[in-house]
Amino acid sequence: MYNEKVTALFENWEEALIWSCLQGYMGTLITDDENDPKSAIIDHGDFSFCAGLPNEHLLNSISMDRFKLIVPRNEEWQTLIELVFAKKAKKVLRYAIKKEPDVFDKEKLKSYVASLDNDYEIRLFDSNIFKSAQSESWSADLCSQFKDYSEYQNHAIGVAILHCGKLVSGASPYGVYRNGIEIEIDTKPEYRGKGLATVCGARLILECLAKNIYPSWDAHDLRSVHLAEKLGYHLSHSYVTYEITNEV
Repeated sequence: MYNEKVTALFENWEEALIWSCLQGYMGTLITDDENDPKSAIIDHGDFSFCAGLPNEHLLNSISMDRFKLIVPRNEEWQTLIELVFAKKAKKVLRYAIKKEPDVFDKEKLKSYVASLDNDYEIRLFDSNIFKSAQSESWSADLCSQFKDYSEYQNHAIGVAILHCGKLVSGASPYGVYRNGIEIEIDTKPEYRGKGLATVCGARLILECLAKNIYPSWDAHDLRSVHLAEKLGYHLSHSYVTYEITNEV
């Protein structure tokens, strides 16, 4: 847990990955002053959230590999991000989804799960599925924020769809926070368009509700918004994000 001054910089910013860091579960906090911060960045996997006064030094402190999603709290941060990263920064919109605990129609979700074709098998994550997810690029983010299966088992719950014994789709936490998770859904490219993401999402939401865990959702594009709405969520608003790539 971080001090009140740090927490205040992110006040009313309803992002599960922010909560995850502030509550001490996942992610790294970078500040200009530990005791009296005026600027702060939360770095969590592919995401960085910038709050407080724009600070170039902090922006340059973000762990940067090939790709990063940097989310500014205000227009001043946007200006700095564009200045610092120049052509490496692509301005895009992401979509925040409302957090409404009592919005889900469990019977509808169960009907989605029941619709899965008999050629497929749906299972909860175990150590073998965890390893399978780690082994391929399309599925890596289903478990990328956990150092090993032991940590995953203690903090997460995931759903997998198998075809001929092989992982082809999954829904799993990209982040965890107190009484909640941030859902990540991925499907192997050749299996997309078959409704598998709907089945995985529905089953994971049902599992979360049974355990009094909130299944938070944040959409990277309008297709993700559509899937969220199909599962019972409602769109809150769009927000600016910068895709940073080092391949320019």
